[in-house]
Amino acid sequence: MPTLPVSAAFSSAPLSPADFVSSNCKKQSEVVRSTADFIPSIWGDQFLEYNEKDAFVVDEQVVEDLKEKVRKERMIKAYDESTQHLELLEVIDGVQRLGIAYHFEEEIEKALQHIYITYGDSWIENKNLKSISLWFRLLRQQGFNVSSGIFKNQMDQEGQFNESLSNDALGMLALYEAGYMRIEGEKVLDDALEFTKIHLGKIAKNPSYDPLLRTQIEQALKQPLRKRLQRLEALRFMPIYAQEANHNEALLKLAKLDYNMVQSMHKLELSQVCKWWKDLDMRNKLPFVRDRVIEGFFWILGIYYEPQHSRTRVFLIKSCMWIIVLDDRFDNYGTYEELELFTQAVERWSLSCLDDLPEYMHLIYQELLKRHLEMEEVLEKEGKAYHIHYIKEMAKEYTRNLLMEAKFVKDKYVPTIEEYMSVSLITAAYPLITVRSYVGQGDHVTEDTFKWIATHPPVVKASATVLRLMDDIGSHKFEQERDHVASCVECYEKEAGGSEEEAYEYFSKKVEDAWKVMNRATLRPTDVPVPVLMPAINLARVADAIYYGGRDSYSHAGSDMKYYIKSLFVNPVDV
Repeated sequence: MPTLPVSAAFSSAPLSPADFVSSNCKKQSEVVRSTADFIPSIWGDQFLEYNEKDAFVVDEQVVEDLKEKVRKERMIKAYDESTQHLELLEVIDGVQRLGIAYHFEEEIEKALQHIYITYGDSWIENKNLKSISLWFRLLRQQGFNVSSGIFKNQMDQEGQFNESLSNDALGMLALYEAGYMRIEGEKVLDDALEFTKIHLGKIAKNPSYDPLLRTQIEQALKQPLRKRLQRLEALRFMPIYAQEANHNEALLKLAKLDYNMVQSMHKLELSQVCKWWKDLDMRNKLPFVRDRVIEGFFWILGIYYEPQHSRTRVFLIKSCMWIIVLDDRFDNYGTYEELELFTQAVERWSLSCLDDLPEYMHLIYQELLKRHLEMEEVLEKEGKAYHIHYIKEMAKEYTRNLLMEAKFVKDKYVPTIEEYMSVSLITAAYPLITVRSYVGQGDHVTEDTFKWIATHPPVVKASATVLRLMDDIGSHKFEQERDHVASCVECYEKEAGGSEEEAYEYFSKKVEDAWKVMNRATLRPTDVPVPVLMPAINLARVADAIYYGGRDSYSHAGSDMKYYIKSLFVNPVDV
């Protein structure tokens, strides 16, 4: 088979009716179907009902008073003197890690802008490793392109980090976290990560250090701040912050109240989604589909958890469950001839296509059209109906590339890595989910936003790369037990002649490279407003949470996923 150009996945031409063979040509008894043994949902109907009596209610004035107290006493006041600027950075770090930064976005931007203008690429405490690292990380997170060259002050004449730094455990941890804001070509940060990983690993095993610090280091080595989901980080950080000597009680109380109030909103949304899913009766009508609506909502919550995104969350989970249904139908049940018919029906996007489809596909196709029609009616009232055009086109592109993977399977063809990635970055569905995440958003989303994402910009490709490669590493063995498209691992083994372990190492490095691309995309001036970039970055964080360590916590919920779900949707925090 000739090599497929990288651009082919982004420009597949619509398939013509002449290209298709009716699935009715075969008797049903002759059809051989590939099936996967997915376990049923472990959650049952426990999230189906939402009892308003259990909702967390607090006097809104109490919350507003706490916000104002934090705003005036901890953020604005600290502008006054340079001696207070480190304290200001620490407050911003706490606000962000406690999950309440969305209340103070304007104050955070003004404060970091002030610090950036005041100090440029230098910092007042250039010999304090913890202070330098915090300054660097927070400014980079906000998009200020401060130079990583400041860390050269911590190196010897041979360009190696001073070994004496290993005695500063908190400084080493801060440097480690700062290192994950690296972009391509920043050797000093690559070296910083290598240096800190070695020494932090030793500290974590040394019983002479404080147990809480050792726990924090172990957690950081498993997953750095840059890759953590904000909602889970807030839950993890609250008890740590409470034990800090200079913690602020108003800030901590606000974080706890806010967490519980937002959790009540999420519970209500999840209940609505569960009722919708149960009414579809997918478990019985389409038993080959993974029943993972709870895990799916966790995925969506990783993109947007803030209250103002409620409408977008509900739309996203409903449309993204369709993506799961379609993915499982292509991977796990449909014949190639049926998949051709379905792809043609998506290209035509009309209910008149139902008669051409096998009966089991009717529900899938009807839901596809229904979800988009509902969305279109809402958007039309807001003057944003043009959103639907771009979303439909990317849905068609997604389906075409699923068919390309099905053809690989039909032909028993193991593609080259280049061929595989050109198709699988689309079928990973992150470009499609990202464009859907813009629906219902504010004025920062315009038609130019949709034109931008239709080009598959680097930040979106990088996010999809993180998901695709981590997913493949975590699930390829299970998937290869049946007829399934070769994963990146099998492609590597064929093309490079390497072992499975070598493939893991090769693609793990590609994942880290993708994070560097995403970091660069957020540095000012950005191609689009930062809120437009964040869904792609948050989707990469979800992938890290689900597929870390070579597991697939979406398809096979283990202890981590059980903890996530219970923490986010069951257990409130103690106030």
